[in-house]
Amino acid sequence: MTVRIDGKALADDIVEKVALDVAAFKRDQKVTPGLAVVLVGEDPASAVYVRNKVKRANQAGLNSTEHYLAKDTSQEELDKLISQLNQDDSVHGILVQLPLPKHLDESHVIEAISPAKDVDGFHPQNVGNLVTGQKSLIPCTPLGCMIMLNREIDDLSGKNAVVIGRSNIVGKPMASLLLQANCTVTTVHSKTQGIESICRNADILVAAVGQALLVKKEWVKPGAVIIDVGINSVEVEGKRRLLGDVDYDQVSSIAGAITPVPGGVGPMTIACLMQNTLTAAQHQLGV
Repeated sequence: MTVRIDGKALADDIVEKVALDVAAFKRDQKVTPGLAVVLVGEDPASAVYVRNKVKRANQAGLNSTEHYLAKDTSQEELDKLISQLNQDDSVHGILVQLPLPKHLDESHVIEAISPAKDVDGFHPQNVGNLVTGQKSLIPCTPLGCMIMLNREIDDLSGKNAVVIGRSNIVGKPMASLLLQANCTVTTVHSKTQGIESICRNADILVAAVGQALLVKKEWVKPGAVIIDVGINSVEVEGKRRLLGDVDYDQVSSIAGAITPVPGGVGPMTIACLMQNTLTAAQHQLGV
């Protein structure tokens, strides 16, 4: 019987736990952890993500501030805001919503955020710490994926894990976390030959490539745990639908456990952002 991994229910549990820890932090430190979210432009999908993050921040008891900037905001203006937030002691976490308008340099913006306040976990210093196994703020999506995997698998050690995709946001940090958990990890991508046969050997399969319904039943080892990171907006019979990178209808018939889209990884990403904000505040105050 395939287990449907309910990311929303697990995310609710995480936010509830964060709220309890935030309340204790406020009581002991007399400080409310603060999250600053910056949105440049009016991308509809980004606006939805920001609203969901703000809602969760309020549920977790965090102090959430939003900065909405025009799409023609200059690099200098954005840099100035980030510098102000870096120096603001009431702000413990900074998140600049990606993607940015094309005239802005995303790499520059990521590096401009203080590593201590980089709750997305994208700063090169945090990336380096993750790869070398040191304490760091971990990217929210891979962190959420690992929490789900640890719930489904008692011991990850020795498992064959395949990550489809090599992005800096998901694929690479996901591979690093799986290695830390003593998995044998293979990363496959657009240039990999024989992807299907590689995936069929996986006890754990993480799909994070952004291609709707890429992973078919034939790619999957019976009983494997499938984490579908993809969120693709696709028109089906005249209506827009959100589909994952995995063909859920096919794969769920043989997988041991699988995340749905929507309702799987997405809610976990936002919940882990709340957890990272509290962690950042604890580190900054030496707790």
